[in-house]
Amino acid sequence: MSEKQYLTAPVATTTMPKGIPYIVGNEAAERFSYYGMRAILVIFLTGHLQNALGQPDFMSDAEAKVWYHKFLAAAYFFPVLGALISDLWLGKYRTIIWLSVLYCIGHLVLAIFETRTGVFWGLSLIALGAGGIKPCVSAHVGDQFGRSNQNLLTKVFAWFYFSINLGAFVSTLLTPYLLSRYGSHWAFGVPGILMLLATVVFWMGRKVFVHIPADPVGFRKDLFGGLGLRPMLKLVLMYLFIVVFWSVYDQNGSDWVIQARQMDRHFFGVELDPAQIQSANPILVLIYIPLFSYVIYPMLGKVFPVRASMKIGCGLFLLVPVILIIVYVQKMIDAGQTPSILWHILAFSVLTASEVMIYQTGLEYTYTQSPKSIKSFMMSLYLLTVSLGNFLTSEVNQFNQNADGTLKMAGVEYNMFFLKIVGVATAIYWMVAASGVFKEKSILQDEHIPEPDQPLQ
Repeated sequence: MSEKQYLTAPVATTTMPKGIPYIVGNEAAERFSYYGMRAILVIFLTGHLQNALGQPDFMSDAEAKVWYHKFLAAAYFFPVLGALISDLWLGKYRTIIWLSVLYCIGHLVLAIFETRTGVFWGLSLIALGAGGIKPCVSAHVGDQFGRSNQNLLTKVFAWFYFSINLGAFVSTLLTPYLLSRYGSHWAFGVPGILMLLATVVFWMGRKVFVHIPADPVGFRKDLFGGLGLRPMLKLVLMYLFIVVFWSVYDQNGSDWVIQARQMDRHFFGVELDPAQIQSANPILVLIYIPLFSYVIYPMLGKVFPVRASMKIGCGLFLLVPVILIIVYVQKMIDAGQTPSILWHILAFSVLTASEVMIYQTGLEYTYTQSPKSIKSFMMSLYLLTVSLGNFLTSEVNQFNQNADGTLKMAGVEYNMFFLKIVGVATAIYWMVAASGVFKEKSILQDEHIPEPDQPLQ
């Protein structure tokens, strides 16, 4: 089937598009590869890294945190590049396929080489691939829908988000085990195999996907014209606050892992690896998605409209108790005590509620509020909030290191610094949201209308 024979607009239908299972399956396998690699990164850098002679070349905790957050910042910066390639040149499908190949190569490099140079190039290729495809996949989900079945968008983005966390849950349990039992080659190699599987699954769905072609003229018109500029500015304003969320959220893979080393990690008779505690997040997401979508939001909707801006504001507010729990744990550690890992699970239970309110809501809100020709680009700006949040955390950690290896802010003082940022940002957000600037108006792709003898499916 040639490119011209692919469907280029959603079919008017009241059912779920045929390409959705391939996208959801691809996302589950791809997120397994990403989160599996990411879960063990700090542990690998501080306890397994070697030099060219095969001798230990471990990083300090502070240096590993800088590398970790700079990698995340890069992985969520490259969505801008992927979106531009997609919207101006290749379209979403071909961009995803070609960047997925680079993604697979990055995993291969990481699995083979255990040196700083090997890690640098492996992480660079993974950041380029993972980041580049991210906005395209998210926008590709929405492209499968038209106005006839737009009521299914919330459900499918929930499935999409569910698949992300299913892959993340399995991988954050498995890869730390592989690292401790079989070494880094297998621990990084298995996620690479899953990324290859993700690429194959996505390729298999090519004949049933809606392929929205690149539209350079429409892109420039929507990006710089009045109709596109207004919704873009509205979204960017919201994104500024979401940056703060990610600056705190992604510390669960760095600062929390380091803190967990000093805690009692026994859980139901099993001693967990410090990196495995992160698996609490995706399993809680799997529980929270149906809970929020089918119970909490509908119940609240009977009392008042549950808008995207309100969900995000509540999510920001929940970061306050999250940081306070981590501060309390650190105070116990500083007093010579060994706090239970249940405190981290409690922190994850609140953090995950915040995540569901912000991340899933932001995905759908970004797609529906973005002009048609720049949906991938706007999705990339949404994902750029993750990059900027991790860049902020990385720079704080970089600044926090003194020349003699000591820290300017340690433990409780470090976490209280972020608590102040969260408190100010949340207060300002609610004042901005109260002005009505985040009012919603859905913009979806045009449909292909069937002939009279072709009823809706």
